[in-house]
Parts: sequence; C-alpha cells; structure tokens
Amino acid sequence: MKDALIISALSVVPKNHAARLMGVFARTRLPAAAQRALLRWYVGKYRVDLEECVGTLEDYGSLTDFFTRALKPGVRPVDPAPRAIVSPCDGMAYAVGRIEGGRIPQSDGKSYDVRELLGGDPRYSALYGDGGDFAVLYLSPRDYHRVHVPREGTVARYSYLPGALWPVFPAATRRIEALFARNERLTSWIVSDLGEYALVMVGAFGVGRMRVVYDPLVTNEGKARAEVALTPPAKLERGDEIGRFEMGSTVILVFPPNTVEWTITPGDPVRVGSRVGQWRQN
Repeated sequence: MKDALIISALSVVPKNHAARLMGVFARTRLPAAAQRALLRWYVGKYRVDLEECVGTLEDYGSLTDFFTRALKPGVRPVDPAPRAIVSPCDGMAYAVGRIEGGRIPQSDGKSYDVRELLGGDPRYSALYGDGGDFAVLYLSPRDYHRVHVPREGTVARYSYLPGALWPVFPAATRRIEALFARNERLTSWIVSDLGEYALVMVGAFGVGRMRVVYDPLVTNEGKARAEVALTPPAKLERGDEIGRFEMGSTVILVFPPNTVEWTITPGDPVRVGSRVGQWRQN
C-alpha cells in the first residue's frame, strides 16, 4: 500500500523539476557536523558497507560525493576469461533473457519495445528485436553507483533521451507501463567482438543525473535529445568505468541476437567485474 501511495503521489508531481531540487540539496556542502549526521543516517538506513569505500565519511563533502563514491582497489576483480561478459554495476538481476517479438518483459505481463528503449529508430527492431539478448540490472540505494564496461570495445557514439523520472523499484515496474522506455536514458553504443551492443543507463526519481567518462554531458538539466558520434571513438577495456549515477537507478544491456549465454537469473545479486554471461559459441 505504501508503494502504491508513492506512485499515486508522483503521478501529479513534476518529477524532473523535483529531482533537480533534490539534486541541489544532495550536492550542497552542509556544515561538517550536519554532513556527518546525514551520511551516518544514510549508511545506517541502507546498510552501506563502508569497508569497501575509499576514505572515511569525513572525506565526503556532500551526499552526492558519497553516493558516487569510489571503491578500494581490488575489491571488485574483473573476470579475465576470454568469453566472459561481466556485470557493469553492483545490484540485482531484475530480468534476463532473450528479446522476443521486439519486446523486453517488465513485470506482471507488462513489456516494452526495445526500439523505443533505444531511441525509436526502426533499425533497432531489426538489429536487436528478434532474438537479441538483454539483462536488466537494478541498483538499490545501498549499492556502489559507478558503471563499468561489461565487454571491452570502443564507444563510437552515444544517445541521450530526455524523459520522465519515475522510480524504478519493483512496485513501480508493476504499475507503470513501459517504465524503462519512458524514463530518461543515456545509452553508450559499444563496438566489440560481439558486434555493437548497448549499455543503457536509466534515470530515476531522486536527482536523476547521469554522467559518462567520455563526454561532459550531464543529464536532467533540461537539455534536448542528442545522438552524438565520438571523434575519436573512446576505447575502453573490460571493467573500466564508463559512467555514474547521481542517485538511481538501472542498467540495461542489449546485445545482438545469439551472442550471449547468461549465467545469472532474476533475483541474483551482481557485482562489478563478476561474470554475468559469456560469449555464445555457435
């Protein structure tokens, strides 16, 4: 019932504007005592593992600084196996499988069009919609919120799609049609030995800002839709950081048909660098 009330309330709230105000607060540097109290509350509320974090709470000047915290070297080893595809984030596998009829399952009979998720170009239906492989990975507030490369390659272009900022917790996915194809999205197109695949960062209510390492774009600042080719392309190795969330959200991987054998199932925990799938040998 509580989740239903939250969704109902948010249906009448200007979510993007509210998220920007929340972002201003999250980036505000409070007096030291107040900042420590806020971060201690956050750590206790969401059971954040401070042993993995670089530094101490006193080293973080704002809630955003802590939310985008780095991890100590070596705590997320990257699977080096030649065929491995690794998790781009910490979190939980929400949905994993093969795209059928051009649609990705969401929840309780709901689904969304892969073409709309990726930007609406009809060619995406042909490239990914019949037999493409997908994984939807959900990041909770307690998780590390930087995003990493699941399979080495070159970022030749990216897409920024302004949109709503609905929450993405399970109750919302059960109630809001095509949620992931409606929320704000930042997609890195990575050319790899498996073909070009999409790493989609999905914004969510509560700040909603996303960044990538290869371009200065910051989302949820009122910018227009953008389709940008990178010159030169950005070469990234498996496990390299590619972006980060400033609160939120979800990462969706979309691979060409018949390329991935997933080794995770819905509900499984995932960690950056751990194997979530492997190159399918035909």
